[in-house]
Amino acid sequence: MMSNKSYIIPFCILVFILVLCFIVNISLGSVNIPFTEVISGLLGGDVSKTSWLYIIVDYRLPKAITAIIAGAGLAVSGLLMQTLFRNPLAGPFVLGISSGASLGVALYILGGTALGLSSTLLSGKWGLIVSASVGSFLVLLMVLGVATRIKDTMALLIIGLMVGSLTSAVVSVLAYFSKAEELQRFVFWSFGSLGDVSWRGVGILSICFVVGILLAVFCLKSLNSLLLGDAYARTIGTKFSQSRLLIIIATSLLAGSITAFAGPIAFIGLAVPHLVRQLIPTANHRILLPAVILGGAILMLVCDTIAQVPYSEYTLPINAISAMVGAPVVIWLLVRKKKLLF
Repeated sequence: MMSNKSYIIPFCILVFILVLCFIVNISLGSVNIPFTEVISGLLGGDVSKTSWLYIIVDYRLPKAITAIIAGAGLAVSGLLMQTLFRNPLAGPFVLGISSGASLGVALYILGGTALGLSSTLLSGKWGLIVSASVGSFLVLLMVLGVATRIKDTMALLIIGLMVGSLTSAVVSVLAYFSKAEELQRFVFWSFGSLGDVSWRGVGILSICFVVGILLAVFCLKSLNSLLLGDAYARTIGTKFSQSRLLIIIATSLLAGSITAFAGPIAFIGLAVPHLVRQLIPTANHRILLPAVILGGAILMLVCDTIAQVPYSEYTLPINAISAMVGAPVVIWLLVRKKKLLF
């Protein structure tokens, strides 16, 4: 076990890598912009071309900030779920949050024509965001209702997985009867994207992120005690039911808002806590939480940099890249360490 002072160097390294990844992410893209021009644009200085300033400020910068929020938020959600369920395979979407968002978007896109939603309500990107938010929120209400009645945490986990299976089945039925162009639109949403979020969207997403992180910070003591078992947590005065509800709300707020704005992004929430534990081997959530925030932001920036294929017009699905980049790293670390730290 390392002393708290021993974690200063790993944290400094993570912060340095985060800043480096942030600058590289903004510097690279389909349009080649000199590095000095990028720095000048970020600092509010003069840029040679107006189009370069527009690309830097109105496209690449909000996309990079969205990547940081999405990576950090999903990683924290994964940490909360793995601790709550004491299961290393738990992720932010085990409660059916992602499935609820997918069902909302599926009803909007695939069932929109039949129900008249596409023509009478919001259209375009905001229609997707609202439908995904409503789907996630309804699943959250159901999970919270179940959580107040069922005291067994593992039973809650199984219910979340069953909700995910049920909503996936409904989505499959909708997809079977949908038109080709509607199905294509839904598939592209399911790929996940960080580049379609405006500054207004970044502002709303930031508020949800800050509230979710504050709730997680409030639960730090409870998270540490939960690792020792429900009975021990109760003996030291932890209000188990209240803590469980706060953890679920924090996870749902983080994962639900990110899914609404960027689509379902898998793997980050599951893998980042394990990657961080390999670098900082501690069970203390007061240290793990900020480390996971930094680690998630770094991994998502790296994935987005690769996905946008620098100096090319192509943008690959962020979901595919996150798995391609993260899975080999996790496998290599586990083989090297010969065990899973949890």
